[in-house]
Amino acid sequence: MFKRDPTKSHMMPAHFGARYHGPGSSGWYRDVTALTVPYVTDGSQLAQLLPQGFEPAAEPIISVFYACNRQVDWLAGRGYNMIGVNADVTYRSDGESLEGTFALVIWENLTDPILTGRELQGIPKVYADIPDHSVSNDVWRCNASHFGHTIVDIEVSGLRAPELEEIAASEEDRKGKDNPMGWRYIQQAGSFEPKLDEYTTFPSENHITQIMLGEGKVEWKNLSWEQNPTQFHIVNALKSLPILDYRPAALTKGSTNLILPGRLPRPLK
Repeated sequence: MFKRDPTKSHMMPAHFGARYHGPGSSGWYRDVTALTVPYVTDGSQLAQLLPQGFEPAAEPIISVFYACNRQVDWLAGRGYNMIGVNADVTYRSDGESLEGTFALVIWENLTDPILTGRELQGIPKVYADIPDHSVSNDVWRCNASHFGHTIVDIEVSGLRAPELEEIAASEEDRKGKDNPMGWRYIQQAGSFEPKLDEYTTFPSENHITQIMLGEGKVEWKNLSWEQNPTQFHIVNALKSLPILDYRPAALTKGSTNLILPGRLPRPLK
């Protein structure tokens, strides 16, 4: 009879044993190229998408990001692409209070990080086709689609080096807010009630080697059930959030570490 090792990480199908952990399987993403387009939205409308305990930040900002992840250690050097949507929020409960971002949804084009993020960290990941970004006439573009229908188009242009004042302001704004958060929700078998229902935080560490600022544009599509039966409600909800004012978009290059021994993913209190 199979016996689970309580000292190791297991995922379905667990009866084949624990996940591999050995030389070269760290949480480092050695080569990451990312585009981020932030914009101000309507706080009251954003609040309708946030679970209890979360509220939009004083300035309700949505950040739509794309990341081309290459040389990923735990994938034995392979990579994948992702497009995600974060909202600036404050989390308050009787146990703690945190400022940070709430992951509304993240699309990825590889099953393995989707499963690990959903099951182990509570990150709301789903699948989409996400080709590598393109660059034409100094305009960077990327997109996501599913079942042959586009979900979102992202564009960044007019890239320039940031001013020292902009770097200082960005660093000041990030102080105490490095708290990405999500909702780990798994329904019971045979019931609409939750088997697992908890909020989580999943810190990471970014090492930026290059940053450029520019002008960004995000275009959400309006989809029908026939076009995207499992995600159309997600896409349409994001499209319904008004884009009131774009903030400077960013192109960054560098590396990311998802495993911080002193700040491992954990449930919120």
